[in-house]
Amino acid sequence: MKSVRDILYGSSIKEVVGTTAIEIEQLVFDSREVSDNDLFVAIKGAAVDGHNFINKAIEKGASTIICEDKPNELKEGINYIVVNDAHKTLSVLANNFYDQPSKKIKLIGITGTNGKTTTTTLLYNLFMKMGIPVGLISTVVNKINDVSIPTERTTPDAVSLNKLLSEMVEAGCEYCFMEVSSHAIHQHRTSNLHFAGGAFTNITHEHLDYHNTFKEYINVKKKFFDELPSSAFAITNADDKNGDVMLQNTKAHKVTYGLKSVAEYKAKVLENNFAGLVLSINGTELYTQLIGDFNAYNLLLVYAIADQLVDNQLEVMRVMSELKSVEGRFEYFKSETGVIGIVDYAHTPDALENVLKTIKNIRTGNETVFSLVGCGGDRDKTKRPTMAAIGCEFSDKLILTSDNPRTENPETIIEEMMVGVGGEHFKKTISITNRKEAIKTACSMAEPGDIILIAGKGHETYQEINGVKHDFDDLEILKELLIKFEK
Repeated sequence: MKSVRDILYGSSIKEVVGTTAIEIEQLVFDSREVSDNDLFVAIKGAAVDGHNFINKAIEKGASTIICEDKPNELKEGINYIVVNDAHKTLSVLANNFYDQPSKKIKLIGITGTNGKTTTTTLLYNLFMKMGIPVGLISTVVNKINDVSIPTERTTPDAVSLNKLLSEMVEAGCEYCFMEVSSHAIHQHRTSNLHFAGGAFTNITHEHLDYHNTFKEYINVKKKFFDELPSSAFAITNADDKNGDVMLQNTKAHKVTYGLKSVAEYKAKVLENNFAGLVLSINGTELYTQLIGDFNAYNLLLVYAIADQLVDNQLEVMRVMSELKSVEGRFEYFKSETGVIGIVDYAHTPDALENVLKTIKNIRTGNETVFSLVGCGGDRDKTKRPTMAAIGCEFSDKLILTSDNPRTENPETIIEEMMVGVGGEHFKKTISITNRKEAIKTACSMAEPGDIILIAGKGHETYQEINGVKHDFDDLEILKELLIKFEK
């Protein structure tokens, strides 16, 4: 149990009705999870307003309510604490409730449009292989040393985040590598955390359904670096035109990396094929099993962060050569007849172009490249025609299909993508709404040596349709259908 007075330390309070001299069992912002003597925080979300569930939380046993708008009818014996911003307050409360765990571990945050999951996961794998206790917070999975914990979003809510960090501290983790999404920064989920370092991968047009403009999206990412302490390091991609912007006002120690620009950490691609990458990093040659220029950036950032944290560059390089591709990120295999299947999470124009350019750079030119591309429903609509246009430019055959349509009509999404298909590309573009049928079509058309790219869902093992998640694993289905057509 914790004292409400203690966990409110550092928050901005407008009014208290009742008392803060009371102990509570746990922090809750979902009324369905409330039990006796809990503190309920009423959050105004994009779709749901927690203020509408205050009475329900009280009925289930909440003794203290944090809210922005005081209810008209106050319940006797209940403590009401009115604040300006419930999101910010929740972050303060969570940090204090779990005894500021981020100060007891070296927390490294990685933000950017693309590459967050790959970079954080590679860092986790690197440190685990080096025998260093470590935690991971990512889109795919959260980990405490070798224990996996399922995840539902890129960056957990403030309560789950601090609880997870507290468990990492208890488990003896020295470091935690964490994806930091723009939503999490904007909603103050990461506020009040103490970061030992932060890194920027890149930024492209994404999440404009949430952030009103691209400038706002950039500024939200920049805010993460603005808030880093002077004791931290801040690493930016010197090759990204907004890389310098990220570090303009940071107090942290500034570091750069890049393949093209002058930077403290510089890499050059020596070889790039389906066998892997050979890189020169600051003059030292590194062979790795990962593929593509985009992974050259990821690996360079991994090395830069590791070099900031541990003083054993040769060991870091040696272990990096053993790292394998991350689940759902340019995950590929070769069928018995030689058809190459690739599954990638690419769901932004930049990510899709990077993957297709990688394929273009390592293909022989004698094979056919089939690309299956879709766009998620209830998300940024402006990228839909762009995604299709990129698919056309770098593919021999393009199949537009359903991704996670969510509450939208998948056929409408595909029609909006078709706007980006130029007249000269009509003949090589087909639309198949059913995703499994689309994969089946590509498999039936592919000849030995051809390449099939399934883009958009990567590691996901479901397809979300009208609020229901149906079992769907791109990699499993692709392997299954290729075997079927080989018989």
